[in-house]
Amino acid sequence: MKKEKVVITGGAGFIGSHLTEHFLSEGHQVVCVDNLLTGDTRNIENFKSHPQFEFVQHNVCDHIDIPGSVDSVLHFASPASPVDYLKFPIQTLKVGALGTHNALGFAKAKKATFLLASTSEVYGDPLIHPQKEDYWGNVNPIGPRGVYDEAKRFAEAITLAYQRTHKMDVKIVRIFNTYGPRMRLEDGRAIPNFISQALKREPLTTYGDGSQTRSFCYISDLVRGIVSLLNSVHHGPVNIGNPNEMTILELAKTIIKLTGSHSSVEFKPLPQDDPKVRQPDITRARKLLNWEPSVPLEKGLKDTIDYFKTVTASK
Repeated sequence: MKKEKVVITGGAGFIGSHLTEHFLSEGHQVVCVDNLLTGDTRNIENFKSHPQFEFVQHNVCDHIDIPGSVDSVLHFASPASPVDYLKFPIQTLKVGALGTHNALGFAKAKKATFLLASTSEVYGDPLIHPQKEDYWGNVNPIGPRGVYDEAKRFAEAITLAYQRTHKMDVKIVRIFNTYGPRMRLEDGRAIPNFISQALKREPLTTYGDGSQTRSFCYISDLVRGIVSLLNSVHHGPVNIGNPNEMTILELAKTIIKLTGSHSSVEFKPLPQDDPKVRQPDITRARKLLNWEPSVPLEKGLKDTIDYFKTVTASK
């Protein structure tokens, strides 16, 4: 197997750090680029002494300059949870636009393969269920969530513009709700929120009546899907996520059971433009990548709960 040099923007984030771990385990060289706005050096602490690992603290909204040849650029830099992109709306838009432009220009200069981390949020509050890649979405561009949704929609557009104009090798992964170790306690998304609250014996905060649905994919399944896409010949967007759909209330009750908590469920108003349903159609991933998720929800949640217990105990 050819040993390659992989640059991962947002490499100190949740998903980026797991990708870093994967490529290092395969013997590749990894350059992690992160400005640590929402990334965390604790996620990459175990790699810092690795001879094939390099960390560059840098904002990709500024020009990217890494010497030497590069085989692949994986662009994962961006706030990704509602808590983060509502706190950093302008930075979210800038990294989706300027950051993607710079990462594409860098990949073009290096003649490297480019993979964009897009999101199921490009579908907005969908009117089609489950969501296929050819669905254009139902997005409110001026709502509070629009800063993330439109940043990623623009990022997809410029990525394919570079592919058409410069004949670059590009990939777009549309990531559906993913969970696992290295998520932040204060991430703001359902699983870390619920686990954190359950471990503290606090009420689990559920928005609306809890009937909205999500589909949760364990991080190892996601990484496997991303790597398969990177190694494929496909350019267009591919959904990577778990098609097993459940309500947020069902998720809350499952986490209460798995943690052995006696927490109650507390209902609060639904945020503006919060999607009512979210479920990937993974027909394209199955056909093109021979990929589908394999980690059962309860197994993945138990591993994630164990990680959160360790983090909580160390604080």
